[in-house]
This record gives sequence, C-alpha cells and structure tokens, in this order.
Amino acid sequence: MRTLKVLLDGLAFPEGPRWHDGKFVFSDMHAHQVLAVDMAGKSHVVCEVPAWPSGLGWTPDGRMLVVSMTDRKLMRLARDGLKLVADMSKLAPFHCNDMVVDTAGRAYVGNFGFDLHANETPRGTTLVMVTADGVARIVAEEMMFPNGMVITPDGKTLIVGETFGRRLTAFDIAADGSLKNRRVWAELDRLPDGICLDAENAIWVACPTASEVIRVKQGGEVAERIKVETDAFACMLGGPDGRTLFVATAANSDPAKCREVRTGRIEITHVEVPRAGLP
Repeated sequence: MRTLKVLLDGLAFPEGPRWHDGKFVFSDMHAHQVLAVDMAGKSHVVCEVPAWPSGLGWTPDGRMLVVSMTDRKLMRLARDGLKLVADMSKLAPFHCNDMVVDTAGRAYVGNFGFDLHANETPRGTTLVMVTADGVARIVAEEMMFPNGMVITPDGKTLIVGETFGRRLTAFDIAADGSLKNRRVWAELDRLPDGICLDAENAIWVACPTASEVIRVKQGGEVAERIKVETDAFACMLGGPDGRTLFVATAANSDPAKCREVRTGRIEITHVEVPRAGLP
C-alpha cells in the first residue's frame, strides 16, 4: 500500500492544485488565498480572492487565471491585482468551482448547480467556456456537479468528473472550443472530485466521501487505491519528474468548520507514471 507524507498543513480547505513553472500552486478556498509551495514545504501567498478561489490555470503567455467562486467570475492576476476576464453569473446557476485552461487560452469552468452546504437536492447544471478574449458561453448542460477536468495531450478530448453523477464524462473538443460527442469515460462507485491525467491515459481521482485517491483506467477499472487520513478533495501530478502525486486533503468542506479548525493538508507520494495533458 502506497503511503502519503505531509508537505504542508494548517490549511483551511485546499483545492484546485496545479504544477506550473516548477511550483506547486493551489487555492486555500476558505482562507480566500492562492498559495504556492516548494518541495521543501515552504509556502507563500500568491494572491487574495475574497469570493473564494477555486480552479486555477494560465494563459498561453503565462498569466494566472483564477475562478472566483461565489460571485461566479473568472479573474486574471496582474501586477496590481486581480482583473475581471468574464462574469459567468448569468450562465452558472450557483458557485463556480474547478477549471481547466487549454493551449488556446480557453477556460472550461464548472459550477455546483445547487447549494451544497444547505443540503439542497443535486440537479443538473452547465459547463461554461470562456474564450481568451473573455467571451463566456455554455458548452454543456445537465452536468451533475461538473468538477475536476483534464484535457488529453493531443488537445482533442476534455474529461470531466461529474461528482453527483458518479462518473467521468468525455467530450470531443471542436476547433472553436465547442464540446461534441458526449460519452461516459468511466462509471464510478463513489463521488469524484479533483482529477489529473497520467502518461498511460489513466486518471487519478480524489474521492472525498471514500477517504481515498484512486487511479482509474478508461472503462472504469481501478488500478490503484491510496487511503488518506481525512478526505481527499483534489489531486495533481507534478514535481521535477512529473511523478509526485500531490493530494489536497481536509476533514470536511464546510466553510465555517474549515475556518474554525484548519485540518487542510497537501500530502504527497511518488508514483511510477508521470503526468500528461492539462492542467
């Protein structure tokens, strides 16, 4: 059984992990911060996001994009702070969450679709695409809490974790960024949250209610399971050789509880197959 070790702890609620330009970057959602941490565990604040940060990405010229959750906006980090790229509030029915940015600078952004922490009944929602010049439009509907997303190395396929659909769903990406040929990539017996892709076309899936991270092959075969002490909410492959699996963990996702008792951690382990595709 592979084990995890703690790289960084004392966090409110880590989400949206990314490996970019030799650094591990993530959102501490309920602390309203984006942080970066090196492999020795030394961290610093990249920016503050009052309306909760979630998904992260970068434009082709290296500028960071941040999903601002509760006001449902996509922001870009400039030298003098965050700047609005797109307001998605008319397209996303509830809080925006995870995101993947393609090589053309198009951002695919999910949203809850309902009030999770008020225990509303899950319902279908939208997936929004924001072009590099800030035009937002709906590219998929009736998604059951679209969450973690990856794009394959050839740039032709988007795979989305539908949390309350208990599945990974794939789409073909058209030249204009539209999504076609919706299909099930893998059915799961647990709720998927954040995901990342490896060079063997397998996907690591953080499964919060099962307290584990699983490596899933297309079709649904589970090739490996890694247990976590609390709950795993997101994961990302990175590190110098692309073989460090970073896992964002916490005891729960409730905003009030997360701020009161900081159980959030970034935990790591070494795996054999390196990262691939985006993010």
